[in-house]
Amino acid sequence: MPALQFPCTIFKTRKWMDDYHASDMRCGDLFESQLKEHFHLVDVSTRVNPYTLTKITPFSQPQSMFHGSRGEGEKITRQQCASILFDEFRDLSRTFALYGPYKPLIAQMITHMQTANGAPFRHMLLDRALREHILNDNSPENSTRILLERAFSTKSDWRNKYYPAKEKDKLREIILGGKLPKFDRFQDNLNGMGITVHDTWATHITIKSLNIDNDSFRAVIHYKVQDHFGLDSDDISNVKFNQFRFFRIWFVLQRYSQFGFKPFMTNMEATIEITGTRK
Repeated sequence: MPALQFPCTIFKTRKWMDDYHASDMRCGDLFESQLKEHFHLVDVSTRVNPYTLTKITPFSQPQSMFHGSRGEGEKITRQQCASILFDEFRDLSRTFALYGPYKPLIAQMITHMQTANGAPFRHMLLDRALREHILNDNSPENSTRILLERAFSTKSDWRNKYYPAKEKDKLREIILGGKLPKFDRFQDNLNGMGITVHDTWATHITIKSLNIDNDSFRAVIHYKVQDHFGLDSDDISNVKFNQFRFFRIWFVLQRYSQFGFKPFMTNMEATIEITGTRK
């Protein structure tokens, strides 16, 4: 019976890595009329009107009882308007990142959207967050780490000291039965990870090595996770998102034909060690 050879990728999500054709990766594809009529994006910013390229004064705010009585505000260029929108975008992000080491990430990712022209984003804090999530998930039913540990303990060929190649598909089934690391926990709504990543797009899990000695084992597992920093039509149509000016500004900066700032891939990786004994 042959042994499983390493490194060995045991799990890939159905969604692809680097899928630039995904709906939330579109940019600059919507006109003013579509944004207003289909997505109700009339009141976008408190500082500028992205459609007329004018600064907003207390008298020109749509909700003001004096709206229209003093004319429009100061005319600005498209570049100036985008810069003001990004500043407001960053300021509003603070309510989603109140504490902890990951707090600075959202502002950095917004700036990346503003300046990097769609280049992928990678940061050591994202890798740290992923690793901590995997190691701190102690749910016997959901933790992919615990589920893999259980599989190595029970499915390994202990006499010959290897993991049988024929049991590879079992590892994928086991992972499918758990929950992949995502930042949708309550604390992620406050620590900044819920707004920077939240759900994830694609995940690959690879066994880099598995050493079996007597009645114990040591496995090194690599997680590669990718998300999209972008919004699709379903996102902004959801009242949960549309009610926040933060997301309205984000959608206009990304999807309005006069701006078209590119969304980007958010990449993170983590390598963990799993140890256990024969069962």
